[in-house]
Parts: sequence; C-alpha cells; structure tokens
Amino acid sequence: MSDHEDLRPDTHPDTHVVTAGRRREWTAGVVNTPVWRASTILYDDVAHLRASGAADTHHRLFYGRRGTPTQWSLADALTSLEPGAEGTFLYPSGVAAIAACLMAVLSPGDELLVPDSAYDPTRAMATGLLKRFGITARFYDPLVGAGMAELIGPATRAIFMESPGSLTFEVQDVPAIVAVAQARGIATILDNTWATPLFFPAIGKGVDYSILACTKYVVGHSDVMLGSVTAGPGRFASLRDTSFQLGQVTSPDDAWLGSRGLRTMAVRLRQHQASALEIARWLSEQPEVARVLHPALASCPGHETFARDFLGASGLFSFALAGGDERSRAALIDALDHFGIGYSWGGFESLALPVDPARHRTATTPDFGGPLVRLQIGLEDPADLIADLARGLAAFRDARA
Repeated sequence: MSDHEDLRPDTHPDTHVVTAGRRREWTAGVVNTPVWRASTILYDDVAHLRASGAADTHHRLFYGRRGTPTQWSLADALTSLEPGAEGTFLYPSGVAAIAACLMAVLSPGDELLVPDSAYDPTRAMATGLLKRFGITARFYDPLVGAGMAELIGPATRAIFMESPGSLTFEVQDVPAIVAVAQARGIATILDNTWATPLFFPAIGKGVDYSILACTKYVVGHSDVMLGSVTAGPGRFASLRDTSFQLGQVTSPDDAWLGSRGLRTMAVRLRQHQASALEIARWLSEQPEVARVLHPALASCPGHETFARDFLGASGLFSFALAGGDERSRAALIDALDHFGIGYSWGGFESLALPVDPARHRTATTPDFGGPLVRLQIGLEDPADLIADLARGLAAFRDARA
C-alpha cells in the first residue's frame, strides 16, 4: 500500500530512512511533513461526501481516525524499509500493535504458539486477553528452529516470534520457522524491535507481520509511545480493517516525532552497536561476570543463527553475574552514575535493569549462571560507561562479600 515513486528500487536502506515518506503532496515544499491535526474533514458537497465514503481511504482524507499525511508519511517510510511489504499501520504503543496484529490473525478456537522468551506484556496478552476470547496460547523453546513442525497442532493458526528475546536474547531461526509455517498455511508474526528492519528485514525473510515498538529505536529519544505493524503481501487489508474496527489511531504529533527520530535511526543504531559490543566484550573478561548474553558473541544462545541472518546488532543485551543475590545485584545497579534505572530502551541514554525471566518461563528452564542485569547502551562515550560499570562491579564484590 506504499508509494515510493521517488525512490529507486536499489536505494540503500540508509537512504530510505532519510527519504521515504516525504512525498511532495504531503510536505508542500518543506523538508518534513507538517503536523496535520484533524478530526472532522470537510467536503465540498453531499455528492463529494458520499463518494468519499464509498472509496478506499488509504492516503485520502476521510475522517481524522483514518489518518492524515503526518501518519501516512511515517507508515509509508516504515513500509519502505521492508522490501516486499504491502503496508504499515501505526499504533499508540508497541503493545497495542501486538494486540491488534493478534486480533487480526486469530479467532475463537485458534491456537497461538509463543516463544518462552517473549516480552512480558506479550505473554500476559497471550494468557489473558486472548484466553478470554477463546484463543489458546502454547509456549515453546525459542531455539526450536525447524523442530517447530512437531509442535504445530490442528488448531494452530499463528506462530509468534521475538528474536532475539528482549531479556535473555535467544536468537530464533526465523527462516526455518517461516518455512514450516508456510508449508502448513500458518501466519507468522515477529517482534522485530531489537534489530529493526535495518538489521533484520523480516518481510524479506518471509515473515507475514513485522512488529516494532517504535517507542524504542524509531523514536530514539525516550519521549513518545508508538508502535507499528508492517504486513507482507496479501496481509495488510485484514490488519487495517481490524485496526479500524478497534478504533486504533496514533496522534499526529507522536507520528511526527517518530518520523523525526527515524531520519537518524541508521546512524544511531551503528553507534549503539559499536558501543554495546565494546562494553559486552569488556564485561566478558571481568571475573564478576559469569556470561554475557549478546547475540553477536558466541556465549549467546543462537549466535550462529545471528551471524547467518542479521546485518548488525543493536544496543540492548544482558549479562549474568558470577554468584551474588538480589542485594548484591542491586548494589551494582545503584552504584552506577551514567546508567538510569528504568523500563524501555532504544533512547539516547543508557539504562540498567535487574531482570528475572525464570519466574515467567513455563516451557524452558535455562540457567545463565547467576542473577541477570540488562543493559541498554546509549550514545554516551563507551569509556565512561565502562568506568561506571567497573565501579558497579566493585560495589557488587563488596556486597557479595
């Protein structure tokens, strides 16, 4: 559903990030698409009103809930980043995007397969909202790969993936799972927030729906809640219709901020990647660290798949402490100056968070060697962040003793 008449088909993704969605009729001669705020749209006469109601409202003003050029610009740009995609719908949060996508695909009596490493709200949605509507969720080992064929039952209608997992960073064999699903006529959904389409072009890998919590790397400034679902061929209409029926709409101001963030996402991701890798390698050499869970390192489950399929790594990873307990882990985090303590990630600032995924697992019982700390590596100088972590590890040693 996107229109990229100004972009050559061989244009590099970095250029799409800067250029896509800036159609002349939307920008009206300025660089950025302006903020079009609207609820009521006025028509020339009754005939115009009737004709508009009967027509396809994609990229056409109809009513504010159907969008304005501000929302269309960001959606169009995100579609452009996924070669082969049909269209993108925006949502007021990543969780809202997940919910709408699942509702578009599933019906009462259906079964959804979910990785045991899934994001907590995804898990809660699968066992809560979907259960209320008569949809069954079954959790699977995220590293199952082609073994997914053995897990599919007669009621399975969709497979959800999150690769890597946002707490423990298992990298899923998405192409193998997609091949199994396509052979059975089952929809595939991927939470692609960690990699973004720049590092993992999901639709090109055969995924039917690629979800982004745009709150993270698309926005990049920790100040907007935003989500998106990009649909593969033949999948957009049901997503759009379900989203319209649910009344989903994204504020034009939030969409504008998402577009502004998108323009620098490629350069920010490269810096996040470089700094995170430097810090992850340093941590892997510290005696207080049992294991580093960064997909680009061999110590991370699914690293071989990452090396095969991904074009890069972002700034989020975890590490396991060698021994210690809740008190000593808290001492480490509390001693940090440059790392904030808070949820989310993908912004310009670094964050540290204690995570306890084992409490939620039902299909797997991985042992990572000790208490986990998740780091979001921001845009600060990595030397400062390493010095800060050294102070934190010293506090951990003191508390552990």
